[in-house]
Amino acid sequence: MENTLLIGLSRLTTLERQIDVIANNVANVNTNGFKADKSQFQEYLMPVARADNFVGRDRQLSYVLDRATWRDNNQGSIEQTGNPLDVALDGSGYLAVQTAAGERYTRNGSLQINPQGQLVTPDGNLVLGTAGPITFQPGDHDIVISGTGTVSVRQGNTLVDSQRGQIRIVNFAQPQQLQKEGANLMSAPNGVTAQADPKTLLRQGSVERSNVSAVAEMSHLIEVSRTYSEIASILKQQGDMRKSALNQLADVTS
Repeated sequence: MENTLLIGLSRLTTLERQIDVIANNVANVNTNGFKADKSQFQEYLMPVARADNFVGRDRQLSYVLDRATWRDNNQGSIEQTGNPLDVALDGSGYLAVQTAAGERYTRNGSLQINPQGQLVTPDGNLVLGTAGPITFQPGDHDIVISGTGTVSVRQGNTLVDSQRGQIRIVNFAQPQQLQKEGANLMSAPNGVTAQADPKTLLRQGSVERSNVSAVAEMSHLIEVSRTYSEIASILKQQGDMRKSALNQLADVTS
């Protein structure tokens, strides 16, 4: 009976973690550039007591181990917006941005210009270029962002294009090592270095949507929730049986 409770509890713990992961994916189904998280579990076989006077071999107990959470880095669909400041990353790279906590990385290409004329993310983080932040001047118009990230403008009535910098696009040898920080930002742990990524191109006037499939995640959430309820019901029955057994033992007269 104790083994049933312990095995069921290990499964409930992992299911609770899985529900949290799925719920976070569903909450970010409309977040530009968001990458879905997936849960990974592992069977853990634990031997029970072994003694020479047992008839036959003991069976190993099978527990559920929360092994890891990994990120699905597949690209989301690219949606045209017509906004010249929007850029979608076509490839596996990231935009480098400057935050109060240091350099961070994002796939959210819905960009803006702040009151200081600097190119920023929706949260106000500076978009970094190869030579520092991208800064526009008064009178700049007809902004063009090339596939390689070069930002060109026309100023006033001139027909000559002027460059305001080149957006820095980076990538990592092992992108799974990047850590989510919230606000659609990723941080690189110590020892993980960002490298220039010439293969990832920018598509102006578009944004990358979340790669979360709302229908698939909701179906998965319902399935996991039902499994959680079923196992919780079994554990309750086992607890009731134990309680009943203890009450009957207490009623036995000596």
